[in-house]
Amino acid sequence: MSCQYHHHLLLLLLLSVGVSAVEVQRPRGVPLSKRQFYEEGKPFTCLDGSRTIPFDRVNDDYCDCRDGSDEPGTAACPNGSFHCTNAGFRPAFIPSSRINDGICDCCDTTDEYNSGAACQNTCRELGRKERESLQKMAEIAKEGFLLKQQLIQEAKRGLEDKKAKLGDVQVSKKDLEDKVEALRTVKETAEQPEKEAKERHLKAWEAHRVSPSNLYWMTLKIYFHESFRSVFDMQPPPTMPTQEKKDDDDEGTMPPYDQETQNLIDAAQKARDEFDEAERALREVDDQIRNLEKEISFDFGPSAEFAYLYSQCYELTTSEYIYRLCPFNRVSQKPKYGGSETNLGTWGKWAGPEDNIYSMMKYEHGTGCWQGPNRSTTVKLTCGKETVVTSTSEPSRCEYLMEFTTPAICHEPPSLDSVLHEHEEL
Repeated sequence: MSCQYHHHLLLLLLLSVGVSAVEVQRPRGVPLSKRQFYEEGKPFTCLDGSRTIPFDRVNDDYCDCRDGSDEPGTAACPNGSFHCTNAGFRPAFIPSSRINDGICDCCDTTDEYNSGAACQNTCRELGRKERESLQKMAEIAKEGFLLKQQLIQEAKRGLEDKKAKLGDVQVSKKDLEDKVEALRTVKETAEQPEKEAKERHLKAWEAHRVSPSNLYWMTLKIYFHESFRSVFDMQPPPTMPTQEKKDDDDEGTMPPYDQETQNLIDAAQKARDEFDEAERALREVDDQIRNLEKEISFDFGPSAEFAYLYSQCYELTTSEYIYRLCPFNRVSQKPKYGGSETNLGTWGKWAGPEDNIYSMMKYEHGTGCWQGPNRSTTVKLTCGKETVVTSTSEPSRCEYLMEFTTPAICHEPPSLDSVLHEHEEL
């Protein structure tokens, strides 16, 4: 459970029931929690145990204790502190040096009891505003927690569906593996006669090229070409050489395959295409299995309440940039009016404190800064009814902070009895 939310709810309850409405008698500036150390008529022992003094020297405007505990209601001790009761609002401590300095620090004006400052008690108004704010927070937390329960149920159903789908895909993978092996055999069987027919065709063509008659005519052509080259060079280009040139080229080009060989080539190509298609399908199934196994084993929170964020992206537009958060994937930034996108980090880990580890996400190894480190982003999760990026900042160079509200982080509101019991213990 969120300690911060628990504290806010306790404060709301205390403000609502007016716990501070009845003032318990004690020396000025002493908090209720330390009242037992200040018993009128009995000697007072400094809270640090350094010495004991008569009670009438408490708040006599002279500092007797080294820790300043004998002057909680005066400015005599430089290290003292004054407790503002602030009935109707929240209690507070201020340095004793601010007592009677003419500036109202306590909303109940008790710090200016002897300065003549024209202070007004604003505690009730402040309390009213805080109650409204805390009440709103409590309602959001309650509604957010109900939404979280729905997310948990959806994640549970989604996990079951993914496990079932994984089983189906694994079965289909086995079928595809068998199909690939069968088509591999068909392909290899078809490629062997194709290879032999191509080799026969090539050998027949090469034999034709080196036959005695062909060699004789080729020798004559070379002889006449060399003997009359200078004459040919002096003459203008012939106007009708195309057929002769084509005939010459044809002698250096292997003729088309005969129909029987072409049929074997077509059959082998068909077998290759079918084999390649089956292999592509098998690779796609392998990708599906890897993705499903990754999603099934991923840490989406104690009850998989964060699973709904997977494969989703959320944007925040500022005056200059568009920030994009894709949970469990990456964070990016691009100029609002055109320009390239900058990687602010890819998913690293859950990074909250040990007692609330799912309250923060860490994205690392983003685009490097000029003469600086790689960019990184910490995403702080807060309770809310909606899933939205609420703010971004860059508190340190190349280190970004993003605030993200989601019902998945909302905790179960404590019961009234448990909160009041905690207050009694305090």
